[in-house]
Amino acid sequence: MSPVVTQLAELACAPVPETVRAGICSRIIDIVGIAVRASTLETSQAVIGFAVDQDSAAQATAIGAPRPVSAAEAAFVNGVLAHSLDYDDTHLPSILHPSAPVVPAALAVAEWQSASGASLLDAVAVGLETTVRLGMGGYDPQARQSVYFERGQHATSICGAVGSAAAAGRLLDLGRDGIAHAMGIACSMASGIIEANRAGGTVKRLHCGWAARAGVTAAQLAARGITGPPTAIEGRFGLFQAFLGDQSNLDSVTAHLSDRWHCDDIFYKPYPANHFTHTGIDAAMALRRRGVCASDLASATLEVAPPTVRTIGEPIEAKRMPESGYHAQFSGPYTVVAGLLGGGGLGVGLADFSDAQACDSRRRELMARVEVVGDPQLMQIYPCQLPARLRVTTTDGQTLVEEVLTNRGGPDRPLSASELAAKYTDNTAGLLPNEVAARLHETLSGLARCASTAGLLVPLQAITTQTPAEGCP
Repeated sequence: MSPVVTQLAELACAPVPETVRAGICSRIIDIVGIAVRASTLETSQAVIGFAVDQDSAAQATAIGAPRPVSAAEAAFVNGVLAHSLDYDDTHLPSILHPSAPVVPAALAVAEWQSASGASLLDAVAVGLETTVRLGMGGYDPQARQSVYFERGQHATSICGAVGSAAAAGRLLDLGRDGIAHAMGIACSMASGIIEANRAGGTVKRLHCGWAARAGVTAAQLAARGITGPPTAIEGRFGLFQAFLGDQSNLDSVTAHLSDRWHCDDIFYKPYPANHFTHTGIDAAMALRRRGVCASDLASATLEVAPPTVRTIGEPIEAKRMPESGYHAQFSGPYTVVAGLLGGGGLGVGLADFSDAQACDSRRRELMARVEVVGDPQLMQIYPCQLPARLRVTTTDGQTLVEEVLTNRGGPDRPLSASELAAKYTDNTAGLLPNEVAARLHETLSGLARCASTAGLLVPLQAITTQTPAEGCP
């Protein structure tokens, strides 16, 4: 059997089914909208300034940057922005975020190469497929957990680097062998640890950008004759052995290639928070619809699949007192309170994760009443869904329970076209003139008919950046 990178490279060169291509525009629109909103963050401004200071060739648009930068730097900036709000889509059960690295990488190379919109869509599709399949290669179906995650590794950035190389290689027309080399090179660039999820720090925001940059760089180097090992994935010292040891699942990577595409299995995020919190938010909003007010809360227990507790419930003292809006995105207590209070967007929105809200004394008082515990029974569903059960005791002694077993935004509860458009509009509001945002949405929606993507993101150089301070005073 041919090496895995060769098989994936063959997929990267193959025609993309029209049914797959049809859903890619929405993925791109989602990522672009998120990146626009994230451009105002202090971390984003730092990354944009860093990229501009490299004084690289003017090849592609870095969102929020005053001038074009190299394709690799544009991929870096836009990948950082795409992941910085924890609003980007998620594949389950691999628990990785495939669009955040792949879409920025493909956008940068497509703009640089003046590729057609159809070529961009196809490149994104093969990049997503590669990323997801490598993520599934690290999924342990018996333990029902990502081996990457258990080892403290960020599957998104590791697998996304290789998927971004596949997307960039297709746009650079490297052919099967060239794309295989690009992916083999990217395996040596793949990285990312997730300690920041648990202990804080903003470095996780860089991961998708670094993966996108690695993929573009790997493809550019392959185009110049640099080669990667043919067994870069499955070899004795390959990516899987290095990251997964003897726990890799190679069959998940190569099974039904070309016949089975995973793009439709990727879950959009309706709420700008860690995906483990979403069904808890839904449960809280359901209780609110039943007439429960935050002021009625005497105590609450959020029951989730045990592996997710470490991310959204530990250490509980920190989760009840998030240091900033960013830390609130990883807090089970905070997101339950936000759901009970009700907010913007599609129920809980961007404004609900401001630093001021995270540090609000009333919200912290309510968070102190919320426990987060693991329920082994929910492992029957996790991680194909991220279920939750919320038990609330009210101040008048009632006990109410809401159980949410499927995630909004996934195949079982998809977001409608109007909901996705509302998310995009919410993300771009106040940062782009309405007519510019609407025109870009229309252009991105019609990419299949677009003859050239040159200058596609140029309108996003003119974002109105009002940089907020981050963290509690």
